[in-house]
Amino acid sequence: MRIARFSIDGNVAFGAVEGDKPDELVLDIIKGIPFTEHELSGTKVPLSKVRLLPPVLPSKVVAFGRNYAEHARELGHEVPDAPFAFFKPSTSVVGPGDDIQYPPFSEDLHHEAELAVVIGRMCREVPRERVKDVIFGYTCANDITARDVQKREKQWARAKGFDSACPLGPWVETDLDPGDLTIQLTVNGQQRQLGRTSEMIHSIEDLIVNITEAMTLLPGDVILTGTPAGVGPLAVGDEVSVSIEGIGTLTNKVVKRG
Repeated sequence: MRIARFSIDGNVAFGAVEGDKPDELVLDIIKGIPFTEHELSGTKVPLSKVRLLPPVLPSKVVAFGRNYAEHARELGHEVPDAPFAFFKPSTSVVGPGDDIQYPPFSEDLHHEAELAVVIGRMCREVPRERVKDVIFGYTCANDITARDVQKREKQWARAKGFDSACPLGPWVETDLDPGDLTIQLTVNGQQRQLGRTSEMIHSIEDLIVNITEAMTLLPGDVILTGTPAGVGPLAVGDEVSVSIEGIGTLTNKVVKRG
């Protein structure tokens, strides 16, 4: 099931996305929230009549770096023996169609296409065999990075945590095997990144076991699983799209802040 979060006439709701053709998609409004027992209302609205929002509002985004060997090498980094985590704050999250605001403190903004895992229940110290039980679904993410700031500052809080640095969407796909999916990214229609989730160094199970050893995850929290090779610069006016097999396409435009 594809579950979207949207606004219409000033109201915010979740809905199940139905249909196959892009111009014929409709939303069946969900009664309640999808992380608890819920049902479809039967009230349907065309997707074209709503504004899609970030599919979840996470309390935290836990991102894992250097999880594709070729990406680590292209930046001159060692391939890590263990998962390497950092945070993006909830205020960095934007949805499909929202602007990526080029921060005034950077001159080298980069795209990073990623598969995002959405957590469906509160969990801590998750054993490997129970990882699937805590996953709600999967969505597309773009780990926008101020590369010059990342290189200059030892902490990545500003480089990866500024407002609009974490586009998510367009919805969450709950019925998906993430083991070998195509990930691609285009800028202004030209392909920049192309990889497969099977190229991850550390699996989704590895990542969730690793982070839940340290902290509790809450429903709606997001795990970013790393980016394949091909990261590169963005300029004001660029349109950047992340597409993941079985999920859909997340598109955002880069604008000058202010």
